[in-house]
Amino acid sequence: MLFDLRKFLSAGISPTVREFTVDLSQQDFFGAKVSEPVEAAFTANRLEGEVEVRLEATATISGVCARCLDPVTQEYKIDSQWVVRERDFTDEDFELPMDGNGVLDVDAWLNQELSLEIPQVLLCSADCLGLCPVCGKKRQDCTCHEAAESTPADARLSILKSLLN
Repeated sequence: MLFDLRKFLSAGISPTVREFTVDLSQQDFFGAKVSEPVEAAFTANRLEGEVEVRLEATATISGVCARCLDPVTQEYKIDSQWVVRERDFTDEDFELPMDGNGVLDVDAWLNQELSLEIPQVLLCSADCLGLCPVCGKKRQDCTCHEAAESTPADARLSILKSLLN
């Protein structure tokens, strides 16, 4: 969705609310995918010489846990708010995806916010212990991980174990 901020600033009806759906299934968020279309709401409110824009969305992502390789599905809420002034329309360093004419790409803004919200390392839980290096099962489900921790996986590393004592 594109929104002309310059036009809105000069003659727009304030506040303006637009609800829309974005398909982000082709995007890769550090190995995670957004499999369902994202429902989002965009609000623009004209103030004195500036526009207050707000983006709200909820996205469900799916991927695999980086430690135990179990499937992970998590929901992330986006609530981003910015104030845009007319001088920002031509500012190349302005952080919102906007062209020089003041047209805001709201879909790209949503993609940008999700990229910042979704962690680079996806975990099923914060206390996930991962996989046992001996049997390959989840460490919570196996009993051989105590033996694996007492003996180094590679005999050449045994000298390092002696340094810890």
